[in-house]
Amino acid sequence: MKKLIFAAALFTSAVASAAPITVRDDDGNVVTLQKPAQRVIAMAPHVTELLFTAGAGDKIVGAVTYSDYPEAAKKIPRVGDNRLIDLERVAAMKPDLIVIWMHGGFERQIEGLRKLGIPLFHSEPTKLEGIADNVVRLGQLMGTETVANAAAEDIRQQFAAMTRQYAKRPPVRLFYQVWDKPLYTLSNKSIVSDAINLCGGVNVFGELKVTAPVVSVEAVLQENPEAIFGTSEKDYGSINLWKPYPTILAVKNNNLFRLDGELLNRAGPRMVAGTKALCEKIEEARQHRN
Repeated sequence: MKKLIFAAALFTSAVASAAPITVRDDDGNVVTLQKPAQRVIAMAPHVTELLFTAGAGDKIVGAVTYSDYPEAAKKIPRVGDNRLIDLERVAAMKPDLIVIWMHGGFERQIEGLRKLGIPLFHSEPTKLEGIADNVVRLGQLMGTETVANAAAEDIRQQFAAMTRQYAKRPPVRLFYQVWDKPLYTLSNKSIVSDAINLCGGVNVFGELKVTAPVVSVEAVLQENPEAIFGTSEKDYGSINLWKPYPTILAVKNNNLFRLDGELLNRAGPRMVAGTKALCEKIEEARQHRN
């Protein structure tokens, strides 16, 4: 009898391990794999970071330009950039999963990827909670649930702690500057606005319908934000362009701040650190009030 029970348990285990893996991506599309993916291509820098966090960094066989974190990501072969993907190279890598990110330059290439017949998972968190959710689902697809679930819980707890810390702070109206040639920002459609809201900030252009709208200097001056944040690398998109406008509240109160854009503009796990830095600067702006 015991042998029969043991055999039944083994059979049940084998059937369970052979069961297809099914998750929904950020578009709500069902993604099904017959077994955990062993060869994945990451089509955005934030995707690369999510996969490493999910414990699947060693299964990434291809990535796009600027996939530079963590350090090991720099050694992954490139399949193109956010404008052009080398479809022949993608096919030659024989991936069993491609994790994509939709943006203006990528939509034209989606059909080419679909024709390869390789499962596609669309990763595009628009809220902070979506980062941990992505880690969990990618962990399921890659067969690394133990690592992924633990990492996701840690991410959730850190965001929850920040939410409690800044929940009742006075609001700070701010302008979030991504670039200055042209001058553009992010609306509430972007995950960055969720981080701003968590910190008690108010995005002065949050209600615009475009995710990354171009705005004018005059429009910013009219909004008169209490703080201005610049996130460009090096000195491009410099927040110094606002110094000649002493009447703007952000200049008057010495609230021109520079943050590391890679920690905030990539919808990946490092947004925990980026949000923390953002909250601290917004709190600094509160301290500058008369």
